[in-house]
Amino acid sequence: MVWFILRRAGSAVIVLFLASILIFLGIRALPGDPAVVMAGEEASPAVVEAIRHEFGLDKPLPAQYVDYVGQTLSGNLGRSTQDQLPVAGILAERLPVTLELSALALLVAIVVGVGAGIVAAVRRGRLPDYVATGFGLAGLSVPHFWLGLLGILLFAVTLRWLPASGYVPFTQDPGQNLQRMILPALVLGTGFAAILMRQTRSAMLGALSADYVRTARSKGLSEAKVVGAHALRNSLTTVVTVLGLQLGALISGAVVTEQIFVIPGFGKLTVDAVLTRNYPVIQAVVLITVIGYVLVNLLVDIAYAFLNPRIRLSGGRHD
Repeated sequence: MVWFILRRAGSAVIVLFLASILIFLGIRALPGDPAVVMAGEEASPAVVEAIRHEFGLDKPLPAQYVDYVGQTLSGNLGRSTQDQLPVAGILAERLPVTLELSALALLVAIVVGVGAGIVAAVRRGRLPDYVATGFGLAGLSVPHFWLGLLGILLFAVTLRWLPASGYVPFTQDPGQNLQRMILPALVLGTGFAAILMRQTRSAMLGALSADYVRTARSKGLSEAKVVGAHALRNSLTTVVTVLGLQLGALISGAVVTEQIFVIPGFGKLTVDAVLTRNYPVIQAVVLITVIGYVLVNLLVDIAYAFLNPRIRLSGGRHD
């Protein structure tokens, strides 16, 4: 088991190293000179050159990459070109907002998607199956921005149950925070729930027709125990796989959702940074996103080892 985790961790480090190179080169391949952006179009060549020297942009690319890696490892992500604030401080302020939104959306997706998938599989060919399948089709078809606008129109404008937009920190007012985050979480989690529902239903149908399930039923076990302890447990690897692979979709959905509901999170920061060509922020945002994606997939691999011992044994023959 230890060897399995070490191998996966080593692979994650290699991926992060390659990703850092791509991020470094990709940012520098963008059109425009960052020094000119920071100095302004009317700045003199001497000022532009001074800024280029201050930020190490006059060095060769290999030397710039070494500086970039060293500063990143020390926690120095540079300064924003818009307000000269430390990028690390900006991320520390915005990232928890998106993590809260993503966690709530993930909770909605797991409860609704996995629950609907189990019901659809157990009640295959009946009304609950048709309802869950219709929900899955609608969730995959409806874009986030339209669903968000429809939610604002219904719950905020017409019924006036929830605020239309804005954000209140949880530490400041927990009640207001949850009121303002419920609707965005439902919007963001609906599409994710639809994907989970379809994959859970498919995995459960395969498990319910397996020999070990028929054996469990022949022993006189209750249907709840057969579904929960046998079929669902062996279907969890599929659910965990979908959770890991859909992280990117969750982040991209958060960008749209935060723009619609005016939530000052990671997604809105990304859009604003791209529109203003704030290169240090863009670079840091992409790096943090890649790190999060790699860590989640590492956790998924480790979860596989606990859910399916055969994966652990095949990946750790030296234990």
